[in-house]
Amino acid sequence: AWGGKTIGYSSSKDLKNWAPQKAIPVMADEPTVLNCWAPEIVYDENKKEFLIFWATTIPGRFPATEGKGDDKYNHRMYATTTKDFETFTPTRLFYDPGFNVIDATILRAEGRFHLIIKDETRNPAKKHLRIASSDKIEGPYENLGPVISPDWVEGPTALKVGEDYLLFFDEYTRHRYGALRSRDLKTWESISDKIAFPKGIRHGTALEVPCAIVENLK
Repeated sequence: AWGGKTIGYSSSKDLKNWAPQKAIPVMADEPTVLNCWAPEIVYDENKKEFLIFWATTIPGRFPATEGKGDDKYNHRMYATTTKDFETFTPTRLFYDPGFNVIDATILRAEGRFHLIIKDETRNPAKKHLRIASSDKIEGPYENLGPVISPDWVEGPTALKVGEDYLLFFDEYTRHRYGALRSRDLKTWESISDKIAFPKGIRHGTALEVPCAIVENLK
C-alpha cells in the first residue's frame, strides 16, 4: 500500500496462473501508519514458515531521524511470519539501523543471512545500499557494512550465479538498472555495462526457478 496498512499477496505454481489477489492487513494495529512499501518474502526451512518484511513509516515513532527523509517519511523495517497465509504472527519491528531505511532483501551466503538495505536518508542525501548479517534468518541483523553501491539507487535484489554473487538495483534517477558482482560480499565491482533489461523496468526481484518453468514462460 503506497498509503495504507496492507500488502498484496498472490501465489502461483508456474508464474503464469495466479491465485486471486488478497490484501494482508499487516499494520492494522497502528492507527497512524502511512504506508507498507516493498514487501519481500523468504522461507525459513528450520521453522517451516514464511518470513515477510517491508518498510513502514509510523509518525513520531523514531523522532531522532524525523525530517531526514523524503517529505513525511521516516521508515523502519517490520515483519510477520505465516505458515499458511491465513494466520500471521503479530507484526514486529524487524530492523532499525538508526536511520530511515527501505527496500530490504535477504541473501543466503556462506552459511549466513545477509540483509541488503537502502539508506533512505535524503538530508544529507545518501540513498545507497549497505549490508548487515545474521546467523538466523529472523535476525537480529548486525554489523552493518560500508556503502557498496552508487547513491540514488533502490530495490536491491541478489542471487548467486556460479561462484559470483550478483546484486541488481534500480538506478531510478538515471532511468536504468545497475549491478554489482562479488565473491566475498566485501569487495564489489560494477557490471552495469554487462547487463541488459527491458526498457522501463522498475524495482524488480531476481529469483531462481526450475528450467521447466522458464521454458513454459517462453
